[in-house]
Amino acid sequence: MVKRIVSGVQPSGKLTIGNYLGAIKSFVKLQEEYRDAEFFFFVADLHAITVTQDRLKLRQSIREVAAMYIACGLDPERVNIFIQSEVPAHNQLGYIMESTAYIGEMERMTQYKDKRQRQAEGIKTSLLTYPALMAADILLYDANLVPIGDDQNQHLELTRLVGERFNNQYGKTFEIPKAYYNKDVVRIKSLADPLKKMSKSDEVERSYILLDDEPNRIKNKIASAVTDSDTKIYYDEENKPGISNLLAIYAGFSDKSVEEIEALYQNKSYQEFKFDLGNLIVNYLTPIQDKYNEILKSKYLDEVLDRGRDRAILISNRKLERVYHRVGLGRKK
Repeated sequence: MVKRIVSGVQPSGKLTIGNYLGAIKSFVKLQEEYRDAEFFFFVADLHAITVTQDRLKLRQSIREVAAMYIACGLDPERVNIFIQSEVPAHNQLGYIMESTAYIGEMERMTQYKDKRQRQAEGIKTSLLTYPALMAADILLYDANLVPIGDDQNQHLELTRLVGERFNNQYGKTFEIPKAYYNKDVVRIKSLADPLKKMSKSDEVERSYILLDDEPNRIKNKIASAVTDSDTKIYYDEENKPGISNLLAIYAGFSDKSVEEIEALYQNKSYQEFKFDLGNLIVNYLTPIQDKYNEILKSKYLDEVLDRGRDRAILISNRKLERVYHRVGLGRKK
């Protein structure tokens, strides 16, 4: 039986359609699929500071991510939405997980390895150790399921490893989570370079679409998206990565399969396809944007975050107290 489901999104900039189709849409689906489970969806602001952030922009981004969670369909009456740094047990268990994991395991993590190869100096210690905090984020709540993409599998495997290691050393303490892979999830690539993942940190602004982009900006970005010299519209990720990416986006924002979309545009031009896709995204996002702007300016957002924080503190403190007792920390006998 699935008891708890946990996940988080970093507030390092505004959210893109890649974040929505790759993660948030799955969260909403899980909310409906597992009606008896308890959900903890948090804004992972501690993870954001593995690189230097502007403090005012970070604070604004934290609220924007939380507001967008709700606008996209997460129901605060059914899920706990909170800010990671407002629940101290995340940091506290993070250190216990640092004391459970080994340096070699941390150094093998892809994000650290990639940064180490590109940049010899100035890498923050937290970039090396943040997978321990990520493990704590999950283990704190005895999560049964964790929705992840393929690129996050390494992190979940480390979580499982340190959780099992702790259990073996100190006795059964943590639930060992399993991955939830949404087979329908859409992996969105850059509009400027379809061989790369769509990223809000990309220096080329036309490479991504933000969830709060204005309609004309969305349409222009789709119109300028890289395709190829072949004018046929069909999915071939290897030979036609540009049009394949746009087909995936179309499928993500519609009820149609890629095959159905291919048939619909069999004898049409790229221009017609892009025009329709731009309108599709605008029509889909407009009600989300309206709700988002309303929530962002309201007291309701703080009420939701306060309620989510209080529940997260209650559950996480119980777990942390047990962990400290197992390890032998503090004065409790």
